[in-house]
Amino acid sequence: MPEFTYEIVKEFGVISEGSGGWAKELNLISWNGKEAKYDIRDWGPEHEKMGKGITLTAADLKALKALLDTIEL
Repeated sequence: MPEFTYEIVKEFGVISEGSGGWAKELNLISWNGKEAKYDIRDWGPEHEKMGKGITLTAADLKALKALLDTIEL
């Protein structure tokens, strides 16, 4: 598996918590030293391990927010 680096620039918050201390979070992350993007994924305690997730640009996040605002829950 190729090596990669990441830096959590800003932690926005926890969306949900699972077993074993894992949590689905929204963060602003710089992957491999590139421009930071919004990221939703599961993280282990202390951010030492991560699960699969989705990375969004600011435009993607704005479009997602607009879409979510139209959904009645």
